[in-house]
Amino acid sequence: MSDAVSEPRLLDAGEAALVVEFGTTVDPAISDRVLALDDALGADPPAGLRERVPTYRSLMLHYDPLVLDRAALADRVRALVAGTATRAAATTLWTLPCCYDAPHGEDIAEVAERTGLAPDAVVSTHAGATYRVYMYGFAPGFAYLGGLPQALAVPRRASPRPPHPANAVVIGGGLAAVATVPMPTGWYVIGATPARLYAPERDPSFFVGAGDLIRFEPVDAATFDALRAREAAGEAVVRRWESR
Repeated sequence: MSDAVSEPRLLDAGEAALVVEFGTTVDPAISDRVLALDDALGADPPAGLRERVPTYRSLMLHYDPLVLDRAALADRVRALVAGTATRAAATTLWTLPCCYDAPHGEDIAEVAERTGLAPDAVVSTHAGATYRVYMYGFAPGFAYLGGLPQALAVPRRASPRPPHPANAVVIGGGLAAVATVPMPTGWYVIGATPARLYAPERDPSFFVGAGDLIRFEPVDAATFDALRAREAAGEAVVRRWESR
């Protein structure tokens, strides 16, 4: 259920950042407003605006207070919000190969037990959905995805499980994610993608953006290994479509 506000709240974050808050829930309509403002500021940034950080429900604006006055930035934001109804950018859909087979889908049996679904149904339900990239956070390239089917909405673990490999596909707390670096996690690992959403040596390091859509295409373990080798050799193994 959306909890959008008609006028965004402007909140100071220290002396050099302004948070523009559009609501309090994870909701596509709220995210669209966040990203519409982000697009507008990106197209014509005021001098002194250093960085824009979109989240589920807000846009954080880091600025140089010696160059850009807080009141001037707030006025610019209000004017843009009043005049910007939709995003300027096209919608991008990415299809990521995903292997759910062992050893990659190591928590599928546990998810099946928690949800009452058969393991094959866990896979088909996850792969049958379209996910929205709401934001990056927590770790480099860690993409938080909305759109997880309710049947898979398991809570996160009470305590973290051991570290997963890089590029694990995980679910937990009603969300999905692609975790790009190994780490302990309270999420459930149900697969892995050979595609690297984050590669520090690549330009851009993150090729999937907030507001993009993702679908997962099941592949077997042998195909996963072949695709991972192609990715390591510098070939992108994702497919991309754009539409308005």
